Amino acid sequence: MSGVCYLAGAGPGDLGLVTLKAKQCIEQADVLVYDALSSAELLTWAKPGCETIDVGKRAADHKLPQDQINELLVKKVAEGNIVVRLKGGDPMMFGRGGEEAAALSQAGMRFEIIPGISSAFAGPTYAGIPLTHREYGSQLTVFSGHDSRDKASSDLDYAQLAKAPGTKVFLMGVARLREITSKLVEHGADGETPIALTRWATTGRQKTIKGTLANIADIATAEKFKAPAVGVIGHIINEMENIEWYEKRPLKGKRIVVTRSQEQAPELVNKLNALGADVIELPVLKICNPVDKRGFAECVANVHTYDWLVFSSTNGVRRFFDAFFALYKDARSLGGVKIAAVGPGTQTAIEAYRFAVDLVPERHIAEGILETFQNEHNVDSQTMLWVRPENARPVLADGLTEQHAIVDECVAYRIEAEKDDPTGAVERLSEEGADMVTFTSSSTAKYFHELGLPWPEGCVAASIGPITTAKLKELGRKEVVEAKNHNIEGVVASIVEHLGDC
Repeated sequence: MSGVCYLAGAGPGDLGLVTLKAKQCIEQADVLVYDALSSAELLTWAKPGCETIDVGKRAADHKLPQDQINELLVKKVAEGNIVVRLKGGDPMMFGRGGEEAAALSQAGMRFEIIPGISSAFAGPTYAGIPLTHREYGSQLTVFSGHDSRDKASSDLDYAQLAKAPGTKVFLMGVARLREITSKLVEHGADGETPIALTRWATTGRQKTIKGTLANIADIATAEKFKAPAVGVIGHIINEMENIEWYEKRPLKGKRIVVTRSQEQAPELVNKLNALGADVIELPVLKICNPVDKRGFAECVANVHTYDWLVFSSTNGVRRFFDAFFALYKDARSLGGVKIAAVGPGTQTAIEAYRFAVDLVPERHIAEGILETFQNEHNVDSQTMLWVRPENARPVLADGLTEQHAIVDECVAYRIEAEKDDPTGAVERLSEEGADMVTFTSSSTAKYFHELGLPWPEGCVAASIGPITTAKLKELGRKEVVEAKNHNIEGVVASIVEHLGDC
C-alpha cells in the first residue's frame, strides 16, 4: 500500500478542539511527527507500535531544521507509512505547512491537509475577546510577529498596520513585543490603544494580561510573560468585562496531577479541565491481562451457574463483560445471576452493558459490600463469583466465606507499573510542582511513590476513600483530602472544596 502524509492541525491546546478527522488519522498513523506546540496528550491516541518523532519546533529552538523535516516526511511516506504531521493550531496559519506540502508534492508523495483551529482565533475567544463586533469595525487583521531567521530585517509594513482599522491579532510576537508596539506607535498608532496577550490559550495554564501599546512591554517583563501567546490590539478588548469566562472557573490556576491509568484517566481529567484546572496526566499504572487467561475465560463462560456476580472495580466490569460478549452473542446467557457493585461508578459501568445492579452498598468499599450482604441478604450456601485483579485484598472472599457463601475468585486483570511517559509529565511535575496529586486507589498511591519523585512543596494528596487514604498515610503523606463520596464525583467535589477558594 502506498504511503500518505496527513498535515494535520493539532489545535491550540484544548484536546476538545482537535477535529474528529485529525483524531482518526492519529489513531491510524504508523509515524507521528509532532512539534512543541502540539498538545502532548495527543500522543496517547496513537496505536501501539506507532513511531513518534519530536521535531520540537519553536521560534528559537528547532530540534530539526525545516529542510530536514521536509526530507523526513518524504522518506517516511516513501517507505509506505501512514504519516501524520501534527502542527500546533492550523498547519497553514504561520505553520510552514505550505512548505511541507510543497516538498511532498515535488517528491511525488501523496498528502492531505487537515485544517485545525488556530490560536489566533481560539485564544481571544477563550480570553473573552470577540474578534468581530459591529461596534468596533468590520475589519480583522492577522499578522505574525516572527519573521524567518533567514531575513535580515522584518518585512512587516508597520505604517499600514498602524493605520489599519478594526482589530489586529498577532502570533509569535512575545519575543519582539517591545519592537512591535513601539514601531506601531512610531508609525501613528495611538499609544493608549488597548492590547491583551493570552499565554497557553485554551489550556489550564492560560493567563491573560492587558495594557496599552505604550506599556504592555513593561507589564509583560514584570509578569515574566513568555511565549507561546497570542496578542489582540484594539478597543474590542473592552468587551472582556462582559464576556470573560475561561479564567473565572473555580480551579483556575491550580495544577493537579492525575495518576490513573491511561484508559481510565479521561473521566477525571475532563471534569477537572472543565473546572479550569491545569491537569498533568501522569499514569503510574496500566491494566494488563491476567496471567491465567484460560482460568479467566472459564469463569466468564460459567457465570450463569452462580447466584451472585460481585464487582469491586470498573476495570473488572469492562474486562469481564468484554470477554462475556466475545463468548456469547445473547445477554440472556448471563442467566439469573444477581449482580453486586462496590459503588456508583462500578454500577454505571455495569449498566453501560445493559445489566441491572441488585446491590450497591452505602459505603463504597469492600467492607460496605460485606455489611450490606450481612444486613439485607442471606448468602448461606449461595454461590458467588468475585471479579477481581491479581493481588487484591482478600477481605471480600474472607468476609463472604464467613457468611457461609461459596466463593470463587475470577482474576480478570493485573496491575503493573507504567514505564512510559509520552507526555513528559514526570519532567513537568518535577520542574513546575503541583497543588494536588490525586489517587483513586491504593495501587496508584503505591506506584506513584515508587517513582521516587520529590513531593512538591505545598502539595496536598487527594484520596478517593479510606483504603487509599490509609495507604497514603503508610507511605508518609501527612495531609490527605479524602472524598466524602468514594467515587470520581466525590474526588472532584473535595478538590473544589479544598482548592476552589484558595
